[in-house]
Parts: sequence; C-alpha cells; structure tokens
Amino acid sequence: MRKLSTWSLMLFIGIMAACQPSEKSDEKAELSIDYEKYVLPNGLEVVLHEDKSDPIAAVAIQMHVGSSREKPGRTGFAHFFEHMLFQKSENVEEGAFFKNINDLGGTFNGGTWTDGTVYYEVVPKDALERILWMEADRMGFFINAVTKKDLEDEKPVVQNEKRQRVDNQPYGHRSYVIKKALYPEGHPYNWEVIGELEDLQAATLDDVKEFYNNWYGPNNATIVVAGDYDKEQVKAWIEKYFGEIESRGNDEVMSPKPVTLSETKKLYHEDDYAKVPDLRLVFPTVEQYHPDSWALSALGEILSQGKRAVLYKKLVEETEYAPSVFAYNNSSELAGEFNIGIRAKDGVDLDSVYAAVQQAFDEFEQNGFSEKDLQRIKAKQETNFYNGISSILGKAFQLSNYNEFKGDPGYITEDINNILAVEKEDVMRVYNTYIKDKPAVITSFVPKEQLDLIVDGSEKATVKIEEVKPMEEATMADADKDAEYEKTPSKIDRSQEPALGEMPLITPPSIYEAKLANGMEILGIQNNELPLVNFSIRLKGGGLLDNPNKPGVANLITDIMQEGTKNKTPEELEDAIGQIGANIGMYTGNEEIVIYGNCLARYFDETVSIIEEMILEPRWDMEEFDRLQKAQINNIKQRNANPNAIASTVANKITYGEDHIFAKPLSGTIESVESITIDDLKAYYEKNFSPSVAAMQIAGSVTQEQVKKALSGLNEKWTAKEVTFPDYEMKGVDEEGKIYFANFQNAKQSVIRMQRLAVERSHPDYYPLSVANYGLGGNSGGKLFQVLREEKGYTYGAYSNIGSSTQKAPFAAYSSVKTNTTPQSVATFKEVIEDYKQNYDEAELEKARTALIRKEAREYETLGQKLNVLQQISSYGLPKDFIKQNQEELKAYTVEDMKNIMDQYMNVDQMNYIIVGDAETQLEGVKALNIKPVVKVDEDGNPVDNKIESM
Repeated sequence: MRKLSTWSLMLFIGIMAACQPSEKSDEKAELSIDYEKYVLPNGLEVVLHEDKSDPIAAVAIQMHVGSSREKPGRTGFAHFFEHMLFQKSENVEEGAFFKNINDLGGTFNGGTWTDGTVYYEVVPKDALERILWMEADRMGFFINAVTKKDLEDEKPVVQNEKRQRVDNQPYGHRSYVIKKALYPEGHPYNWEVIGELEDLQAATLDDVKEFYNNWYGPNNATIVVAGDYDKEQVKAWIEKYFGEIESRGNDEVMSPKPVTLSETKKLYHEDDYAKVPDLRLVFPTVEQYHPDSWALSALGEILSQGKRAVLYKKLVEETEYAPSVFAYNNSSELAGEFNIGIRAKDGVDLDSVYAAVQQAFDEFEQNGFSEKDLQRIKAKQETNFYNGISSILGKAFQLSNYNEFKGDPGYITEDINNILAVEKEDVMRVYNTYIKDKPAVITSFVPKEQLDLIVDGSEKATVKIEEVKPMEEATMADADKDAEYEKTPSKIDRSQEPALGEMPLITPPSIYEAKLANGMEILGIQNNELPLVNFSIRLKGGGLLDNPNKPGVANLITDIMQEGTKNKTPEELEDAIGQIGANIGMYTGNEEIVIYGNCLARYFDETVSIIEEMILEPRWDMEEFDRLQKAQINNIKQRNANPNAIASTVANKITYGEDHIFAKPLSGTIESVESITIDDLKAYYEKNFSPSVAAMQIAGSVTQEQVKKALSGLNEKWTAKEVTFPDYEMKGVDEEGKIYFANFQNAKQSVIRMQRLAVERSHPDYYPLSVANYGLGGNSGGKLFQVLREEKGYTYGAYSNIGSSTQKAPFAAYSSVKTNTTPQSVATFKEVIEDYKQNYDEAELEKARTALIRKEAREYETLGQKLNVLQQISSYGLPKDFIKQNQEELKAYTVEDMKNIMDQYMNVDQMNYIIVGDAETQLEGVKALNIKPVVKVDEDGNPVDNKIESM
C-alpha cells in the first residue's frame, strides 16, 4: 500500500504598504498552490501539482546527493555521475536525452551542488509518459549498461567543462582556495563540486557502480510532476515505471557540520587572466534553516545593497576603490559561509580596500541601519515569490527542493514568513555573532606581477594549474562500446518507448495594440494567472546612434538614468522602487535602449509613474557620472580578460568592417570612455529620446485600458521629435575568408568562432535559415555538439545560430575547446558543416519540422515568454501571428529549399574563423591546416603586423 496524504499549501505573504517607512502593515496576500504528496513502498517520494494553464508538463527529480557525499580522491564524482546519467541506460538509447527531448519540442538539463543533484524536463503534455519512462530507466536500469568506454568518453567532457568555467576564467580558482582554507581536511565541503582533474581521470567503473548503488536509489529521491495532465493517469504511470525499482544504498541525512576558524587566514594568488585586483572575505556561519540563516541573508543585503548600505557607501562612493560590492550569506545543508566580495579598480591596493571594509563595519556598529532598508527587503518577497512560481518548472523545483531538504513540499510558507519576521535586532545580533571581530578567510587575487597589491601578511595559495602539452591529439576510448550485459529483470516490457499521446491544441494568447497621441506604440497580452506584470519600453537607436568616434555614450546613459531623477536623489529613487517591491532597470543594446520592469499588478500605476519620472526628468548627477565613467573603464579592462569577449570584439570588427558602428564595442574603449563628458550624454538624450521611436510591450494582470491610463502622463508630457538614423554601409561577404588568431597567453581552452553575415531578422530567409540550422547546432542534438563533444571530447559544448537584428546579422558556429585540440577542432568544424549540408535529407528536415512545431506549446507559458513574443513583433516589424505563419511555411519546406539556404549562408569558404588561444603552442598547428590564410591580431582585432601567413 502507498502512504497517501493530500495537502493544500496556503501561502500568507506579508506585504509592506507604501506608507511611512517605519510603519508595518497588517495587509496579507493569499495564494494557494494545491499539491498531493505520497510515498511508494520503495521510498520514492512523489509530489504532484496540476496546472492546466498551458499544455505542457514538467518533471523534476531531486536526488539527495552532491559533492559532500564524495570520498577524498574521487572529488567531482557527483557532478561526473550527473553527466554519466545523460548517456544511456538499458532501454534508453545512447544520447537520447541530448537528442530526443529537443526533438519532442522540450527542454532538459541537470545540476549538481554540494548537497544535491536535480534532473528536469519540460515537454508538451503528450510526451509526459515517455519522459517518465526515460527517467525511471536511468534510476533503476542504468548501471548494467555502463561500459569502460562510456566512462572514458565522458571524462574529457567534464574536464573541458572545468577548463571552460574555472581554468580559463579570471579568478576561476578562488573558490578552490577558499574551500581549502575554510573547511578542514576531511570536511565534505573541503573540495569544489567540479572536483580536480586528476581525481576525475582516476575514476573507475567500480567507482561508478558504487556511487550509483549507494546514492541513486528511489529511497533517496523526490519526483515532482507539475503541469497539465490527468492525475490518476500520472499516478498509474509512476507506479508502472518507478514502482518496481528496488530501494538501495544510503538515504541517511547527514548532520550539520558547521566550522569555526581559530584565526584569520590570508591567501594570495597571481592570476594569469585577471586584469584588476579582487578581494574576498569569507566568514563561517550556519547551515540552511538554522534560526539565524534568515537574519544573515538580510544582513548581506543591508551591508551591500542600496545607496545607504555601508559597504557600498564606503567602497563605491567615498573611497571609489571599486565600481561595486556585494555581500551574501550562503547556508547549505551542512554549513554556511558569509561572503563579501570587492573587485577593485585597476591598481588599487587591497590593503586599502580591506581597511575600508573595516571602517564600514565600524560605522555599521555605531549607526546601525534604518527600518526602511529592512522593509525594502521584505517588500520584495511577494514579487520574488510570484516570479519564482511563474513557470511549472519553477514550481517543480521549489516543491522538490523543500521536500527533499526539509521534508515538506509546502515549507515555502514558513520560509517566507521567517524572512518577514526578521527584525533589526536580529540583524545586529547575527552581525555581532558571526562577523564582528571574527576570523575569516581573506583572499587576494591580483594580476601577474602586481604582488604589491595583495593584503599584507598573505601567504601564497596552493593552486593546481593544468599543464597543456602542445599539439596533443585528444582520443576517446574505443573499447567495449557495445559490450553485452545482462539486463535487469522487470515486470513490464521496457524496451519500447511509450507512444506519444494526442498532440495538444495550442491557443496563442490574444494580442492587443494601441498607439498614444505622441506616437508611442503599445503591444500587450492580458493574463490573469498571477497578479504580476512584466513590461518593457524600447527606444530604437541604442548603440547604433553612438558617435563612431566616441562609442560608449549610449551605454553610459542607461547607467546614469537609474541614478536618481530631477526631484529624487539616487537614495530616494531606490526607496520609491523598494517600497512597492518592484524591479526596474535600464540597459543599452546595439539597436535599442530598454527600460524594463516587473511588479505586482496592484502597484502597476506607481511603477509606471516612477519610470515616467526617470524618462522625463533625468538627474544628470555629476558625481554619479564620474563614478559610472570610472566603473565602465574598469569593466572594459576586465572584458579584455575574457577570451569569449575578445572573440566577440574581433569577430564584430572582421564581420562588419572597422568603419561600421557595430565593429565598436558597445561599452566603448578605454580611450573613448575617458573622452566622454556629461554633455555628450545630455546631447544624445535630447537628440534621440522620443516617443516617436518608443514602444511598450506588456504582459500581465492589467487591462488595455489600465495600461493606457497609466501611460497618460507620458502621453501628455513626452513630446515627439524626429530621430535620424545613420546609414552605415554593410561590409560584403568575404568570398574567401581568413583565420584571425588572437593570442591569449597560457589559455587552457581556445575560443573558436566561424561566421559570416547572413540576414536581418525580418528577412524572408531568416526563418528557413533557422530551420536549416536546427540539426547543425541549434541544440545539444545537433551535429556540432554530437561530434565535437560526444564523439571527440574536444569541448563541453558546440553550437551555431543566427543573430537577431534589424541590420544583417551573422550566422556563427562556435565553441571553447581544449587548447591542445585547437587545430583538430577547427578542421572538425569545417568538416561537420560541409558534411551536414551534403548529407541533409528528408529525415533531418522532418526532425526539425516536428521539433519546432511542438516547441510552440512552450512559447507562451510565462509572462517573460509572452513578452519575448511581443518584443520580436515590435522590434523587428513582424506580424502578430508570425509564429503561426512560420509553422505554415515550415510544413511546405523541402530538402532542396534547405540546401539552397545552406549554400547561400552556411558556405564555410565564405566564413571567417576567429580563434582566441595560446599562440605559442597552437598557431603553427592552425597554419599547418592550410585551410585559409592566417592573420594574427590583437585583442581589438587589429593585425599585429601586416603579414598574412599564406596557406
């Protein structure tokens, strides 16, 4: 018999009224999420949540195992095992998760952290049974199918992930240094989740079997199914596929293991890739759900977030040592840590930064903080909660996480109430308990040959740097791929995947449109599922309207316009937004300036009123301008430490030609930003901010009439003007492209991009080109991913896409590959693209056709997705029913149509190759390919010399 209980989760969230900051409101907002929880005899905990709003379903399986359950010498194994589970099982073919779920119109992934691993999928509802079959097969019928080749094939993939995310990134080794110093040898948090390369390399098949049998039993897991389905049918499927899996292994919950430090530990590291110094302070705190954990979370925001925060005022405004600062508490299952991070400006001594932190602490102890700041944190809780459950996957994550780590899927009620219950006295108490005069781990990561910037008394940290051997050929294992094995007995025939159900009927939401008298356009979707509103106001222009001799002005404008208004100081503007729990921001794109927002529907009018003030009455604060200008220069210096950013800069210059504005970095160059004055910003604003080039896109729980009424102030006060757009000459296609190689000394990976100009988003060829690209690099089932990652092990991922722009945008194929496979990877890219075009057939087209049509079931689920549809219509002049029109065209496409599109836009002979990597070890190998002429360039795309290496 199954143990069955039904619950209704009633969430009572305290809402702070927009009144006097020190007053507290008794107003409550009530939200009910129904779920049912039961437990199978084998220990699998099942949580079901029905949501009929969209014809899709989500599955989340939370395993209670992460890196903290690993053994010394086998670090990284939980994450490695997550990778292994995506390969195959006894009845699910190799690569099915990577290939088949995309083809079903779904999405999927997994994630591992210190204490858990989660696997998830979202698919059209007719594919739900198939997903449950796949998930059950890897939970109960996996281990016999694993071979030594499977193990060896996956090792380089995970190692490449580490190189991409850790070894080839500035400050990438900081987490390793902190964990080794904070947690003693033998503590489960003493190592990183990604592990160490030598441990991964040493893993054996016996290790895989032991880990699976110990930790991957159904008795150590929670499965959540959320979405549109018949509950009784889903129960029957869960019983059918999961019910006979035997419980096994270890499902005991580990007890908390908080740590203490007897003294402060100061460590430094000369970082090959860092351009500016970085200081981190880490204090040991408490485990998750400890009574002090909520006050510690509030403390992090109080100290660093907001104009009155003492760390912000001291480090960003007063001393100007850094462009930003952050502080947060991270409480995990066994222990917690309070982090303070400052990435200082170029050349700033970290002793001075550390002294400023201590001064900020002194002021905090003397002056405390205002009730207003605490209420601002609380006021965001309702908005954040609704945002967190705006998708069925978000609901599935929350239900599974709370169930597995707290034993109650509905614990979110108490979680939020615990945040709302935090008082000023609690915040000061945890500060005094865990931070004031307490030992910490302090790390100084500085650029090469800048040891004079480290904190005094620091010791050199031990960091393991991988040695890259030049021109080493990466090989994958070739033994026992199809080795025979004995299948696990089952009561049912699991060899046949379940058939799909009836394709769900998809009803696109109704889109309304209007135009204000001043010319501003409105596109909207009313949706009342949640009391939320998402919106954006997009002004055509952005970086396109920058002076090509002074790029960076448009980017600075959206920074300074968030720093107060004519009648509100930066602090007062922040308070106005915080009191209503809204999120408001601005950013600059190549072709647009965007003001965006997210708020509770009942505060929509107030939110629009704030945005109206921001647009019409900029403050133009000179002190803020000086600070933001210096911050932008600092960001540019850091950009040059990122190989992907360098590749993008070089690619844009090569693709568009150096005279085109898109060849200039949107944030500008150090020289151009240094030359910008506040008058340049005012001139751009006066010339280019106009309702005649503005459009609002809005989705949420407000009517069209409410929207127009809220915008009445902008309609009356914002006067239209003519905005002139430059006509840049677009560079033609290079009939014989070149290879451009930018040196990134000692790189552990090389960034590779192959690209050429294709079409603008509104061009008739855009959609067929997207269809043609689906099987090449549009997803993890594409040929590039399958060959470069799965077959050869050169990379963590490889993809291709078409940019979206009103101008011609590039078609690009790209990846980050292990350094010593750079020449081989370049050759493989070329070969895969050519073979794909040559071998494209009806089966490939039908796969793309089916996937893209089925994907529509997920296009309109969240307010963010609805807003994205509206933004495409608005920004690119697409018809309101463009998705439907695309699908009608898709049904008529032929193989010949696809091959013609590929001939026109995917011709590798017309592509330029951009490589950012270690020239000393890889440049000669690339030249030896004799594919194209090779040009060595600097990080800005300028030839290092005028010599072009012949083929």
